[in-house]
Amino acid sequence: MKRYFIQVMGSVQGVGFRYFVSYTAKLYNITGWVRNCDDGSVEIEAQGHNEILDKFIKKLKIGNRFAEVENINITPLPLDDKESSFRVKY
Repeated sequence: MKRYFIQVMGSVQGVGFRYFVSYTAKLYNITGWVRNCDDGSVEIEAQGHNEILDKFIKKLKIGNRFAEVENINITPLPLDDKESSFRVKY
């Protein structure tokens, strides 16, 4: 298992990117959250099995058909054993 803090930069707000992230995380059984930031980026904390999380990150780099992902920063985090779902933070 791994947990990452992921910051996605580009045209990722107002284009359904958070919904895409949430949908994809639930599809891959990943826990964590996603939220928009004031600087126009999107922040994500994602936790899951190593190979599944790697597939999830590859999907994030592509984005949905309306988003334009320019850069992704990934930072490892400690696992959160109490977390059981993925949610959108507002």
